Amino acid sequence: MALQTRPKLLRVGVIQDGRIVEEHHLLHDSVTIGDDARNTIVLPASQERPPRFKVLENRGQQFHLIIDEHMQGRVNLGSSDVDFDALRAQGLATRRADDTFDLPLQESARGKVDLPDATLFFHFIPAPAEGSKPALPPELKASPWRTVDRLFFGILVSMLTLYVLSVAFIAAQPAPVEAEVELDQLEDRFVRAIIPPQPAKVEEPQDKGSSTEKKPEEPKAATKKPASTDATPAPANSAERRQQVEARVAGTGLLKLLGGKGPGGGDAIADVLGSAGSGANVAEALAGATAGGALTAGSGGGNGIANPQGDTGGKMAGIGATQTSGAGTVNTGQKQVVKVPQVADSIPEVDSAEVKPRDLARFIQSRKASIQRCYENGLKRDPSLKGKVMVRFELTPQGRASNVEVDESTLRSDEVINCIKTTMRAWTFPFKPSDDVPVSYPFIFSPGE
Repeated sequence: MALQTRPKLLRVGVIQDGRIVEEHHLLHDSVTIGDDARNTIVLPASQERPPRFKVLENRGQQFHLIIDEHMQGRVNLGSSDVDFDALRAQGLATRRADDTFDLPLQESARGKVDLPDATLFFHFIPAPAEGSKPALPPELKASPWRTVDRLFFGILVSMLTLYVLSVAFIAAQPAPVEAEVELDQLEDRFVRAIIPPQPAKVEEPQDKGSSTEKKPEEPKAATKKPASTDATPAPANSAERRQQVEARVAGTGLLKLLGGKGPGGGDAIADVLGSAGSGANVAEALAGATAGGALTAGSGGGNGIANPQGDTGGKMAGIGATQTSGAGTVNTGQKQVVKVPQVADSIPEVDSAEVKPRDLARFIQSRKASIQRCYENGLKRDPSLKGKVMVRFELTPQGRASNVEVDESTLRSDEVINCIKTTMRAWTFPFKPSDDVPVSYPFIFSPGE
């Protein structure tokens, strides 16, 4: 059975003024240098290098040394030391399309890169055993007592001691006993609340002749009221009881008004609806009503409702000839077509075989709504805004878009461009390439038709 060896770590350090000021141990990550804050090693800005330069690239589980035409340094390939000029002149390093040179590194290789403001060194070291944790030397370990503020700790202990002593002193004191208060010791307002005053008794005046004699008490039976002489005798059967109820109800409320007698000896309701002497009923009064005509009550010229024109000879108004017409034609304006902003779909340019352009385009098109919102916000300020934006970014192995920049743009709106860049940085792509993949994607915006 073959022994499994653990992969070695790449140790990278920065030397300034003869001292190591920064050090990294890497297993799979690439090493970038420059003045960009996202670099592995951040150095002051220099005209001889770009803001971000990948000097050690991990590709295919192997590190590669990347140098340009002006970099100086040395590398040990296991048998001899070779400077960078010899690497470029003898063809030991492969020249790439971007005028940089690529040198694969074995685990025994080590070297240094001379920079204008620092020296970068690298070599491979064994990886620590699984489960082992780095430990500080005993003299550097801090004890809890050494990290505690002595003054604060003393004040805290003093406050706790005083608190415990005060609680113990209060607990040791006997509980006070409240003396009972008699009712005669209470104030008048409390007495009135506890014992409400009794109402005073009114004595009945007595006659002078009977002041010395007491009136004999009458039996309780004498105090009862005699039965009313006007009481109606109880009905003998249900028929008589029903007649009594009808007679009592007929003399109350509205039934009393409807059943009353008029001055002519007839019913009151008949006198109201008919003439005084004719005794016409309701049916006769309504017999003369016709559609579109006046309401008449009989042929005689009575005092009822037969004369709708009134005693003053006024004109009678009707609604039979009255007609209504509409308000005329309402102008609602001309029909307009709403323009819908358009974001044209395109195919990205991908410099990698691990990510298919059509799959990447399908993912970006599924997020097109957020890009369209950026464009719609710009249309609110400029309705004629349109153009093409070429966005360039790097797809990282973590599935994020880094270094999102705009190569070219005919869209005259910095707000829309910044919104697009911010939106794309927040996306999480479903692709996990082994290294950063350069991608270019064009967005074409138009106000719509």
